[in-house]
Amino acid sequence: MEDSSLLNTSCSFNRIPHKGGPKLCALNTQKIDQIQKIINGAPKPKPCIQMTTKDPFWKQVIILMSSNNIKKFIENSLLHIANINRSLQNAKSEVLVDFICADNSNITVVTNKITVQSDLYIIKNYIKKVENINTLNVDMPQLPQSKSYLKIISILFFLHNNSNECLTPNDIETIIKQNQIFDNIVLTSKPHVIKVSPKSDMSIIWFDIWDVQSGSKAKGLINRCFNVGKYIATIQSTNMNPGVSQCKNCWQWKHTTLSCYIQRSKCVKCNKPHKSKNHCQFGQCCKVNGKTNPS
Repeated sequence: MEDSSLLNTSCSFNRIPHKGGPKLCALNTQKIDQIQKIINGAPKPKPCIQMTTKDPFWKQVIILMSSNNIKKFIENSLLHIANINRSLQNAKSEVLVDFICADNSNITVVTNKITVQSDLYIIKNYIKKVENINTLNVDMPQLPQSKSYLKIISILFFLHNNSNECLTPNDIETIIKQNQIFDNIVLTSKPHVIKVSPKSDMSIIWFDIWDVQSGSKAKGLINRCFNVGKYIATIQSTNMNPGVSQCKNCWQWKHTTLSCYIQRSKCVKCNKPHKSKNHCQFGQCCKVNGKTNPS
């Protein structure tokens, strides 16, 4: 009988008491340790910053180029898709280009399979022969990598203490190129400059870099300092941003499907006025071939 009463007493914290009594919940060992640390005044653990993206979409090729080149290249995207696919087929490659989309600083060639180095050279050689773009401002096509998100603090927002000359993304790119700590670092897009507050003369520069999934390149920059004139700037890590939204109706960037003002849908493969899932039925490039696989 004594053993039974002791057993009931030891398990009282795991039972819900009768009405009117205090409510007690089961506490595991980890929760008890956390409560004990709070009582003893232990500092709270710092939140973990997710600064590097994981598992990028490998079935695409990224080509950095100027905004003027991007505009001219996208105007004839269907022609470029057909020509690149013809070159790949002539080389007996199993890779085919599905569609091409553009961002502020690069174009993205989306393929049906992961490309290899020989496929990248074929795409590069074709782009170098395009007549209406400046091929000197076109970089070597590359496979996507993970992105790391960083920021630079302690830089004046106005250059040379002149309120009429504020920092621009081009100024930040020049500063990065002139500092050795950024060797072998490639920006994914132009930096973003913001003012700390309306009454402050300091700025925060947000910039993204191509990195590996472990984030080793970003970790090599965090907490490092470098000179910008007579001031010392510091690099810090920051949480990764959600990216730029893309509409699934018109396939344009910087707005969502719900906020799209275009009444009709566009196909992501051929940019014609039909849904992408009906491309094989309505697309002229696949309509003539009944055995074409739209995926």
